[in-house]
Amino acid sequence: MNSFTTSATSAIPARSDFSFPVAAPTADLTPETRDRILTKLAEIRELLPFLQDLPSEKRQTMPKMGDKSQAFVAKALEIATQNSSFLPRSFDLDKMRSNLDLYSQLYGISAAIAQLDALVDATEIAIGS
Repeated sequence: MNSFTTSATSAIPARSDFSFPVAAPTADLTPETRDRILTKLAEIRELLPFLQDLPSEKRQTMPKMGDKSQAFVAKALEIATQNSSFLPRSFDLDKMRSNLDLYSQLYGISAAIAQLDALVDATEIAIGS
């Protein structure tokens, strides 16, 4: 027996012994439905005209706000609002408030998009397996 053949007592299971933990979905995605989905995604982009892309170099150097830092910024805004006389005249509290509000709103949208993306990704993996 050479290195390319196996014996009947091989440790490699026969193809019929394999079991897949996740069954691939049996569904059809019609071209019409796909087009409707893409149209709705385009509509969402139109509703968010201020979205921007950042080069990876820029992303790496920018501070990122998470749950803890968002709470810190909200508290800082509250304190700054109560003590605005201590801030430089060039500091724009309204813009800070607006940015924090927008961040909070986008955070919820981002979470919903991430969940949908994870489902699409997992389905692609299941279908491709």
